Amino acid sequence: MTTAPLAHTDVIVLDYLAALWAQSEDLTPELRDELMTTVADYIAVRRTSPSAPIEDATEIVRRLGPPEALVAAARRGHLPPHIRLPALVPSPPPAATGGGAAEFTAIGLITAGAFVLPGAGPVAGMLMASASPHWTAAEKAAAWFLVLGSGAAAFAAALFFAVAGAGPASGLLLVYLIAVGGSVLAGKRLHDGLRR
Repeated sequence: MTTAPLAHTDVIVLDYLAALWAQSEDLTPELRDELMTTVADYIAVRRTSPSAPIEDATEIVRRLGPPEALVAAARRGHLPPHIRLPALVPSPPPAATGGGAAEFTAIGLITAGAFVLPGAGPVAGMLMASASPHWTAAEKAAAWFLVLGSGAAAFAAALFFAVAGAGPASGLLLVYLIAVGGSVLAGKRLHDGLRR
């Protein structure tokens, strides 16, 4: 049984990691493991980055700096930010597919559900939307704000009309429109988010 020889780039990376391991002998086991894991993750992210992969291992090692410098930084209590950066960069959003059945069901519950079951329909739709990867956290937060905000505004308007003694028909219609309006706006925003 024979094993395939290592590629030149693998040899460069392994030599660097071996030098880092040797230099970090005096670190605590936890700090040494954190340093080795962080550097290995940095190398992996740089090699497989979807936006700008670096295939040249020499360039990756050059960007890391000498092993002695990384170990010295770890001794001072912090790892250099440049090797932590790939972990901080968010992964790219999923490819736009226009959404699937779950996303359109969520939008339907938020918008049409608001007319049939104000409050319950939009909240059920928002729970479904929150689980979907097709919208950003900001889009989901804005939609939640619109749904919950319109519900709170409708409740406040109902209290106002009850205290003011306004006519039940006109007051009830206005409360209903306030409750439905925020949900319709939230559904429209989420629908627009799917089209991007």
